[in-house]
Amino acid sequence: MAARSSPSSEMQALVPRPSSAAHNHDQFFVWREFVWGAVAGAFGEGMMHPIDTIKTRIQSQAILSGTQSQKSILQMIRTVGASDGLRGFYRGVTPGVTGSLATGATYFGFIESSKKWIEESNPKLGGHWAHFIAGAVGDTLGSFIYVPCEVMKQRMQVQGTRTSWNSVAMKEEMAMNSGKQMYGYYTGMFHAGSSILKEQGAKGLYAGYGSTLARDVPFAGLMVVFYEALKDFTEYGKKQWIPSMDQHINSSMEGLVLGGLAGGLSAYLTTPLDVVKTRLQVQGPTVRYKGWFDAVHRISMIEGIKGFFRGSIPRITWYIPASALTFMAVEFLRDQFNETICDDNTQEIASLSIEKKGSSLREVV
Repeated sequence: MAARSSPSSEMQALVPRPSSAAHNHDQFFVWREFVWGAVAGAFGEGMMHPIDTIKTRIQSQAILSGTQSQKSILQMIRTVGASDGLRGFYRGVTPGVTGSLATGATYFGFIESSKKWIEESNPKLGGHWAHFIAGAVGDTLGSFIYVPCEVMKQRMQVQGTRTSWNSVAMKEEMAMNSGKQMYGYYTGMFHAGSSILKEQGAKGLYAGYGSTLARDVPFAGLMVVFYEALKDFTEYGKKQWIPSMDQHINSSMEGLVLGGLAGGLSAYLTTPLDVVKTRLQVQGPTVRYKGWFDAVHRISMIEGIKGFFRGSIPRITWYIPASALTFMAVEFLRDQFNETICDDNTQEIASLSIEKKGSSLREVV
C-alpha cells in the first residue's frame, strides 16, 4: 500500500495556489476597475452637471457677449433659470455622461491595472510617480471619446433652450461680434455631433484637443497623487492617534472625503488650463483664438491673471462633490463586488481542490 501523506502536507495541498500567469494577468488587467470607474464617472457627472453648466457659461461670456462686464455666479444662475428654466441647467448632460463613462473607465481601470507594473518595471518611478503616470495615461486614453463629447456638451450648455439661443438679444450680440451666428441650435447629442462634423469636420469635434490634454493630464495625475497621499496620511493618523477609527469609518466614507479634497485642490490648480480649453471649444467656426498659445496671450493681455481664473469657484464647487461622489462610488463598488467575486472564486477553487485531493487519497489508499 502506498504511503499516506502527512496531515500537514494534506492541508497544504488543500490550499489553492493561484498560478503566476493568472496572478500577473489579473495584476495587469483588472477588468472590474474599468467597469467601476465607468459607473462612478457617469454618476458623478450626472449629479453635478448643473454646476458645470454655470461654470461653462461664466467662462464663455467673453466670447458670447464680447464685453468685460462678467456676471457673477448668482447672476448667472438667475439668468439661466429665468431664460431656460430647469432644463437649461441640464443641457448637454447626455454627451457629458457619455464622455465621463469613457474617461472614468480608462482612468480608474488603467490606474489599478498598471501602477504596480510601473513600480516593478522601474523602481525609480515607484510611489506617487507611478500613480501620477498611471492616472495621466488613463485619462489620455479616454480623451479620444471624451473630447468630442466635451465639445458637444459645452456648446449645448451655452445654447440653453432654443428660445434663448434664437432670441433677438443673442442674434444682435452675434452680429455685433462676428457678423453671423456662431452655429445653429442643437436638438440633442447626435444632432450636435453630425452638425459639427458637417460644418467643421473632425477638426471641429476635436477642437481644443491639445488644450484638453494640457488640462487633464496634470489634473488626472495630480488628483490620484493627492488622493493616494491623503489616504496614506489618513492611515498613518489612524494608527498613531486613533487606532479604533477603522471600526467606524469604511472605505466609501474615506473615498467621499478624500476624493473631494483631492478633486478640489487639483481643480483649482488647473483652472487656467480649463479656461483656455473652454474658450477654444466654444468659439465655433468664427475664430477668436488661433490656437492655445494665442488664447493664452490674448487672455493675459485683455483680461489679465483674473481672466485665467474665471469660473474657478464653480469649477471647484463642481469638482469637490463630483470627485467625492466618484471616489465614493468606486470604493463602494470595490467593497461590495470585488470581495464577493473574490470570495466566490476562492470557495470554488477550494471546493475543486478538496474534491481533487479526496479522489487522490482514495487512489493511494
